Amino acid sequence: MTLATTVAGWGQQTADTDWSVVTGNDASQRYAPLEQIDRNNFDQLEVAWRWSSPDNELIASDERFAGARRRHEAIPIKIGDRLYVTTGLGQIAAVDIDHGESVWTYDPEAYVKGRPATIGFIHRGAGYWPDPDLPNGGGRLLYAAVDAVLRAVDTLNGEPIASFGQGGEVDLTRGLRRAVPQSQYSVSSPVSLCRDVVIVGSSITDGPRTPEAPPGDVRGFDVRSGEQLWTFHSIPQQGEPGRDTWEDGSWKYSGNTNVWPMMSVDEEAGLAYLPFSTPTNDWYGGHRLGDNLYAESLVAVDCETGERRWHFQMVHHGLWDYDLPTSAILGDIEVGGRRIRAAMQLSKQGFLYVFHAGTGEPVWPILEREVPQTGVPGERTSATQPFPTRPPPFERQGITFDDLADFTPEIRAAARKIVGQYQYGPLFTPPTERGTWLMPGYGGGASWPGGAFDPETGMLYVPSFTWPVVNTLRKPDANRSPFHYVGRIDNDIRGPDDLPLFKPPYSRVTAYDLNRGEIAWVAALGHGPRRHPRLVDLDLPPLGSGARGHVVATRTLLFVTSGRSLAFRGIVDEANEEGAGPDDWRVEAAALRAFDKATGELVGEIDLPAHTDGSPITFLHRGRQYLMFALGGRGSMPFELIAYRLPI
Repeated sequence: MTLATTVAGWGQQTADTDWSVVTGNDASQRYAPLEQIDRNNFDQLEVAWRWSSPDNELIASDERFAGARRRHEAIPIKIGDRLYVTTGLGQIAAVDIDHGESVWTYDPEAYVKGRPATIGFIHRGAGYWPDPDLPNGGGRLLYAAVDAVLRAVDTLNGEPIASFGQGGEVDLTRGLRRAVPQSQYSVSSPVSLCRDVVIVGSSITDGPRTPEAPPGDVRGFDVRSGEQLWTFHSIPQQGEPGRDTWEDGSWKYSGNTNVWPMMSVDEEAGLAYLPFSTPTNDWYGGHRLGDNLYAESLVAVDCETGERRWHFQMVHHGLWDYDLPTSAILGDIEVGGRRIRAAMQLSKQGFLYVFHAGTGEPVWPILEREVPQTGVPGERTSATQPFPTRPPPFERQGITFDDLADFTPEIRAAARKIVGQYQYGPLFTPPTERGTWLMPGYGGGASWPGGAFDPETGMLYVPSFTWPVVNTLRKPDANRSPFHYVGRIDNDIRGPDDLPLFKPPYSRVTAYDLNRGEIAWVAALGHGPRRHPRLVDLDLPPLGSGARGHVVATRTLLFVTSGRSLAFRGIVDEANEEGAGPDDWRVEAAALRAFDKATGELVGEIDLPAHTDGSPITFLHRGRQYLMFALGGRGSMPFELIAYRLPI
């Protein structure tokens, strides 16, 4: 039987499709109108190939790169017959899709500058620009790597584009409003491209010792020459609106407030949507009193000029590290008989904010509500915070005793005793010297993988995990830091016999009907501690593993990858390091799962051969649909890409 006959028998399209942006398209929809893989054949998926990252050889040969073993979050893009993928050590490679073999690899030796800021040697992907001046249909791959250098290379051969910057490179530590040390400033997420402008965010060290820190300004560069075209000041400067929200001159020295995740753009409207993070430092704001625009805000700017069109601040004077962790999702919904081009922003605190994409007007009211106030000397919390009235939150928010695990009365009593040792309360309860519970924790709610939006139905699918943590304010050594307070995070407070302290699910997928602003269904993601000796006889449903989920949607199914647990990572890591077997209740394999998009029914799941922390992509190549994502990280080596497809 020929491939053409087989594909025709499936009744699917045969034209190849691309995945030219790491998030699926400029709108960050993570959706492909494909239907070859469906509920009837998902369990027949087989591994087409596994590709080994060129970082593996470097990591094995040089102890300097031990930090690179932590995570592998690469997301490939697919153009024509090739994949293009960046690596944590700053390399970029072209991969032949037929055989899963490298066509070329470019190594600019970005790693010689040392371990980059915040999260180490991590990079999530490249941007693509179809260059009309390159022969044979070539294009440009643009990525800002771990050494804070923006690069442009030829898709055909991996050679630097000499006309871009200085021999294909632009030093991003230059052109900012003040000098920054390279050790505190890098880039881990893909650039965005809009109207021939390369838009670049930054990754800035998240544990500063002083109130002075590198600025998180977002910049636009000419895609042909590399010339810096504009700068958007994430902290308003002299003469700019919003400067008065940074009191006592704190606008002059405060930093962070950067865009570290992906961004989305609307080429037709000429807008880029910038999700900003928390200012310096994450947990104490006595050195930056005021609401602190544009921290923890979604800002829409003109792609060509960087001029602000609109903004909305989700957290005033942030003290919880509630960065906006992912790109806004753009898509058309129909509300009350009106067609609306919407910008949908997911948050760590478990809210989904929905705006008119062109104006920033909320689709449903967002109300300022009173929140608990601080008693910490020198601090001043905002009296109110914004709460969307619709859609409902996708995560548990804040803590009451009703949130405690109640598998048995004994477990609940023990959990109450442990939780009661710390301060707790509703969402936005401020940090304290006693220690304050954050629910969700600073890792999510939503995280950088974002959600998947089906433009044909108006459904949005959101993976999330609760991961409650305790933040304790402490006074640092005055000889090392002038901060009045810094935060200490305890993310591994366990319940009785290592059980979780709170009710499940510990990770989940929430489906929204955005035409109605309602939750359609919620499904636990993973099994969780059902096999624990104190739970095994209770016949519990899936509880959620506590691992981060990554989603991609097609016409037929919602696909979700998840790796080893984050919420119980101390337990899982110890179990694996000690060689615990599959019968140990603490061990749950990384998995690829498929859900029914309408109901949340689990259609099937495939155990993965290693941990995954990479978002899946899907496309047609030679008439066959592929599902592909990164493997490795969190102690699992080597770093790879794995490709699944149906047998012929």
